[in-house]
Amino acid sequence: MAARTMQAARCPTDELSLTNCAVVSEKDLQSGQHVTVKTTPNHKFVFTVKTHHTVSPGSIAFSLPQRKWAGLSIGQEVEVANYNFDKSKQCIGAMTIEIDFLQKKSTDSSPYDSDKMAAEFIQQFNNQAFSVTQQLVFSFCDKLFGLMVKDIEAMDASILRGETASGKKQKIDIGLMVGNSQVIFEKAESSSLTLVGKAKTKEARQTIINPEWNFEKMGIGGLDKEFSSIFRRAFASRVFPPDIVEQMGCKHVKGIMLFGPPGCGKTLMARQIGKMLNAREPKVVNGPEILNKYVGESEANIRKLFADAEEEQKRLGANSGLHIIIFDELDAICKQRGTGASSTGVHDTVVNQLLSKIDGVEQLNNILVIGMTNRPDLIDDALMRPGRFEVKMEISLPDEKGRVQILTIHTNKMRSFNLLAPDVEIKELAAETKNYSGAELEGLVRAAQSTAMNRHIKATSTVEVDMERAEKLQVTRSDFMGSLNNDIKPAFGTNQEDYSNYIMNGIIKWGDPVTHVLDDGELLIQQTKNSDRTPLVAVLLEGPPHCGKTALAAKIAEDSQFPFIKICSPDKMIGYSEIAKCQAIKKVFDDACKSQLSCVVVDDIERLLDYVPIGPRFSNLVLQALLVLLKRAPPKGRKLLIIGTTSRKDVLQEMEMLDAFSTTIHIPNISTGEQLVDALELLGSFTDKERANIAHQLKGKRVWIGIKKLLVLIEMSLQMDQEYRVTKFLSLLRDEGADRSFYE
Repeated sequence: MAARTMQAARCPTDELSLTNCAVVSEKDLQSGQHVTVKTTPNHKFVFTVKTHHTVSPGSIAFSLPQRKWAGLSIGQEVEVANYNFDKSKQCIGAMTIEIDFLQKKSTDSSPYDSDKMAAEFIQQFNNQAFSVTQQLVFSFCDKLFGLMVKDIEAMDASILRGETASGKKQKIDIGLMVGNSQVIFEKAESSSLTLVGKAKTKEARQTIINPEWNFEKMGIGGLDKEFSSIFRRAFASRVFPPDIVEQMGCKHVKGIMLFGPPGCGKTLMARQIGKMLNAREPKVVNGPEILNKYVGESEANIRKLFADAEEEQKRLGANSGLHIIIFDELDAICKQRGTGASSTGVHDTVVNQLLSKIDGVEQLNNILVIGMTNRPDLIDDALMRPGRFEVKMEISLPDEKGRVQILTIHTNKMRSFNLLAPDVEIKELAAETKNYSGAELEGLVRAAQSTAMNRHIKATSTVEVDMERAEKLQVTRSDFMGSLNNDIKPAFGTNQEDYSNYIMNGIIKWGDPVTHVLDDGELLIQQTKNSDRTPLVAVLLEGPPHCGKTALAAKIAEDSQFPFIKICSPDKMIGYSEIAKCQAIKKVFDDACKSQLSCVVVDDIERLLDYVPIGPRFSNLVLQALLVLLKRAPPKGRKLLIIGTTSRKDVLQEMEMLDAFSTTIHIPNISTGEQLVDALELLGSFTDKERANIAHQLKGKRVWIGIKKLLVLIEMSLQMDQEYRVTKFLSLLRDEGADRSFYE
């Protein structure tokens, strides 16, 4: 037919509106023909036509979606001409259609089978013309859907010839629907429609983890392994295609608990998580902010946090985005229920509210709650079960590689502006900063910077900066080393002042017994470091009072060079109740478990136990705590050396405490005159002549005195005039022996 002018009209019936055909009179055209409708000189649209007796000749009727798509108005004159499809090039191979409910009020959350939908579509619209961007209405399961053609691929010509597919894909603007065309449905953006089956697009899901994230750029170092583990557990199911997750019956992880020592990066991770994830902005809540003085307000604050997620889940169902809620200092609001001293029980109801929101009867599937605490022991058990805070991850002290990363992050800016001296070696600093947390490493860099700045401040009556020299400011290795030795000490490290006080006078090797003890100590250190079978090594140094047990224990601890060394001493627990003493001892052992290699010296065990022979009296509570802690193996991958000291081996034997130690080493007193003279020579307190006199007096005699007591007697004698010093020393030695039958 030659092109002719026709008038646009309204579609006569609703049934015809659903056919996607333009409707004409039988006198003008035949059903099944394809025509082009030219609305303006530059706009042409292709339609398939149907005939109906109610349409007057010279009119062409369109449904509302068709008029909308082609920009037609009723009564508009259009140019209509025949259109013939080139079946070798214009048959539809695959067509992608965007689908949504036609009317928003008729939405429902029941799933629609896309495979059945596709079969129905091909049946309804077989042999019809379709164009990209075309809009139409589709009836399926008594529901009306609004469709829009997004994309059309031509069928491979080799398939039409009955050959195997060549694999070439060609996009076309207009195509003809045939029986073996493939129809793929894609849910419209923000639609609440749920599609199941294979004839739907793999939704272009926004990947949850930002592809450009990098811990070093974000200022998080040394935690790569922990965060990979978190993302593996918490985000894998959310990144995976939802069809497969649905088929597996897999539920998403809803909660992650991060715990570990202070300053190791838990809160820093919370600050950066928004940049790391492509989800909506996380809600960061400080635990104490939840609590409110008014009744019911604390619980309402918890409900408000989850309100957005609940509303979106009701509206969009499975297509809801991920809502992240981060609780910092979770232990402030989620303490064990029933332990609160207050009569109101606010903490308990807050915990109950949080439990029901995360995984209650009306559970949400579009949330991820991240809790952070350095006191996981305080958190209510019900929160820690799978389904709530399921992933528990310890953010522990960084290892050497992690410390290199952290120091690099904090010195990057200085390096880029040439303010870091070439002699600063990050690897050397990382090796020196064992047991430093991330916050302490940052503090170390700050301390070094302030030391460097201080050099350029003029010490005049006013504080002035020497501008000439300030421009050449550089932070040097000596600044870092000075800060390392004087300013920043690790909370979980070795307190050198602690053990250096015990070996103030050095170790006096007055004979073989002392050498043997130190050799055995070296063996125990090597065993702790190297043996995988014995991660816990406990040794008891026992001997008479004043024989130098504590000094030897401190020396062995110092020689170990372990990153964590703590002395658990009775002098730090004066006035403690039994329970407080147990908690203090437990804290030392708990802290030791946070380091890779640790040494704990339990000094003067009988004093810790409050033992006195009159009665006899001792603290059973502390005894039981020590028995448990001495036998408790450290966590996997951690090693612990325990050195105990006691003057009452017989008492520990009765208390069945000796069994808790792997081995017992006896520390003897000085027992012969020769050993005593050797000790005097090493101490260098008396002159050669005086020592010869003392040696003559003690020749062939047995003595029994501890090295510590000997030091006191020597220092006392040295206060006398020169000619009386030896006499006074021998007299004191004799008195010591007379009192205790030590001197023969």
